[in-house]
Amino acid sequence: MREADRALCAHAIKLTHRQQEMTPADLDLLRAHGFDDIAIHDATQIIAFFNYITRVADGLGLEPEVFIDPPWGSR
Repeated sequence: MREADRALCAHAIKLTHRQQEMTPADLDLLRAHGFDDIAIHDATQIIAFFNYITRVADGLGLEPEVFIDPPWGSR
């Protein structure tokens, strides 16, 4: 995995689990790995959407579609 990919994954993890700790330095780190502001914006929107939609599904007790394997690898 490229270092840029690792930086983006770290951004996603922090935005998902510790969003209150996000600072402009987090964006600067992505920029240092070659991401421009449009890419950062788009990635953040996608990360936030997945966080939102899974919380809605979990909050409503929705079950995943039968064709989607659970993340833990068993049905």
